[in-house]
Amino acid sequence: MAYEHEHETGAHPPAHAHDCGGLFGCGDEKGTGVLREDIKDGAFGKRSADRLLHMDEADQERLDDFLTARGRMRRQLLRASTFMGALAAIGPRFARLAHAADGGNPPPGAPGGNGRTHVVESTKETVRLGVFDTTLPPIVTIESGDLVSLPKTWSHFLNELQPGVPVGRLAELRTSNPGRGPHSIIGPIAVKDAEPGDVLEIRYRRLRPEPWGAVFHNPGTLGTGLLAQDFAQGQIKYIDLDLGRMEGKFAAGIAIPLTPFQGTLGVAPPDGFFPPLSPGVTSSVPPGPHGGNLDLRELAEGSVLYLPVWKPGALIYTGDSHAVQGDGEICLTALETRMEEVLIQVVLHKQKSFQWPVAETPTHWITVGLDKDLNTAMTLAARNAIDFLSSRAGLPRDDAYALCSIAASFRVTQVVDIVRGVHAMIPKSLFTGELRQRIAVV
Repeated sequence: MAYEHEHETGAHPPAHAHDCGGLFGCGDEKGTGVLREDIKDGAFGKRSADRLLHMDEADQERLDDFLTARGRMRRQLLRASTFMGALAAIGPRFARLAHAADGGNPPPGAPGGNGRTHVVESTKETVRLGVFDTTLPPIVTIESGDLVSLPKTWSHFLNELQPGVPVGRLAELRTSNPGRGPHSIIGPIAVKDAEPGDVLEIRYRRLRPEPWGAVFHNPGTLGTGLLAQDFAQGQIKYIDLDLGRMEGKFAAGIAIPLTPFQGTLGVAPPDGFFPPLSPGVTSSVPPGPHGGNLDLRELAEGSVLYLPVWKPGALIYTGDSHAVQGDGEICLTALETRMEEVLIQVVLHKQKSFQWPVAETPTHWITVGLDKDLNTAMTLAARNAIDFLSSRAGLPRDDAYALCSIAASFRVTQVVDIVRGVHAMIPKSLFTGELRQRIAVV
């Protein structure tokens, strides 16, 4: 169910136009994303390696056809496998954004136009289990600058994750839904005039969790989580949340500061990056160039996520509400919860042609690297950070490499979603004066 009403959000900042030196393929069509043997192997390997993505029975003929087609596409898409390839040595030119009173960039999440607020309820008509389904008609079509309010989001396994549900029930739901991930995914939400090559700016305006959450791991036989072999029995641990103090009561003498965020928010993925479960239907488990299940804890209230558009209308999906998560998410889950409300604002930027998501907080710019191999994910995150600094700050690439080594922090985002993640934290405080004012993602 979706409905809408007028919502005043203030003046929209002027568009930022610049020559970014080709970062993320800005202004240039660069293919549809990374297509790698190790990603393919992760999707079609042994069931113990990817239980959440593997179907009960694989149609070998269909799989062979897919891989043959994939081989034909490989040469076209290989140039994206290192994120951009080599950047041309272009001296970037920047135009300034509208600045806050202190001379800095507008804070992420600032108002951006007189948009409507569309309310999308979580119902059996709007939620799907573990998939991005592009065959469905959009729940609603929004315009650039509009807000989307998502009240009472569902937790893992539809609404089954709540006090009193035993771990055996969750294991039963997993095994009875082969090829489906655990996420309750709301979508698709279409964006008017969004086309491949555009970028969506997703501003997290409000994230309000329910007053309880749960963290769980599956029985070891399911092969999920970093240390499945060490934990034969599954467990669910329920945790009361004190929303006044923003703390979770883990145990006597242990209080966890809460940082609510959506584990999953993405758009329809590019063709060929993941093999579909069926035409137009892709697992929500592995993240990718479309964003999706990034599990990036920095995407809290006041942050911004920039996503490349791969399909007409972009088609936004979200779910997997978290009260807090540690980097790594090693047991499989964050502190899973439902949201009283998720409020996002969506701004469309035409023909920026990013190849990977970028995030922004009031204090950092964040680039990501995603790959089945954690070392490769680290390499991609580093290259993306260097590309960001060389194009946005005008640094020589050697200097950007050095700056990343001494001032950026590289963190393991998660290691439990088939495709592992690393994110690079670039402090905004490194930059001052005019240089700081002109650095912007889009």
